[in-house]
Amino acid sequence: MSIEDTILSIDNQLSTSFNEIADIEVENFFGCYLLNSLNPACKGRTYIGFTVDPHRRIKQHNKGKDFGGAKKTSGKGPWEMVLIVHGFPNEITALRFEWAWQNPEQSIRLKHLNLSKNKRKCTLQFNLNILAEMLCIGPWARLPLTVRWLSDKKQVLERMPPLHMPITSGPINVSKQTNTIPSKRKKTSKQTLPINDDSRCFSSCSLCNNIIQ
Repeated sequence: MSIEDTILSIDNQLSTSFNEIADIEVENFFGCYLLNSLNPACKGRTYIGFTVDPHRRIKQHNKGKDFGGAKKTSGKGPWEMVLIVHGFPNEITALRFEWAWQNPEQSIRLKHLNLSKNKRKCTLQFNLNILAEMLCIGPWARLPLTVRWLSDKKQVLERMPPLHMPITSGPINVSKQTNTIPSKRKKTSKQTLPINDDSRCFSSCSLCNNIIQ
C-alpha cells in the first residue's frame, strides 16, 4: 500500500472515530495534542500542537501544509493523534502549555528536570513523560484538565496527574460554539502575546470569555 493510500485509509478511520457518539460534548474547546508519525521512513517522529477542533486539525496535518497543516508535519505522515489535553480556560493558557510542552528545556517550570536541548529526545515516550510532569506542577496542576487518549497507544503515565484531572479515552464532540470564538493567535504578534512566558497562567470570565488580568 502506498503512502497516499495509507493516509486516505487513516483519514477515513479518523473520520469514523471522531464522528462516533462521543461520551462528552465540549464547548469553548482549547486543546493541546500529541501526534505520532506512522510513516516507516519517519519512525519515532512526533509533533505537539494546539487546536480548537481535533478532527479538522488531524486532517490538515495529513493533507500537508498547503491545506493548513504544519510545516514540520508536512510530507512526514500519515499522522495519528495519540492524545489530547483539554479543559484550558482560554486560548492563551493553552498556548503557553503548548509552548512549554514543545520546549521543556526552555521552560522555567521544568528547569528542575535539567534538560539539554542537544540531548533531548523527541520520541513519543519522552513527550509523554514531559506531559506527565507538567500536569503535576504549577500552574497547570490547578487547572481542570482532562487527558484524553485517541489511539491504541494508551498507557500509564510516568506520573499520575492530580485526582481532579480525569484520564479517559475515545472520541470527543467539540461544540460548534467553540469555533465562533475569535482567535487571538492570528491577530496578536509574539511581541504583544509572550507565549513563551509560562510563568503565568491566565483565567477568564465564564460569561464573556475575556481574560482576567
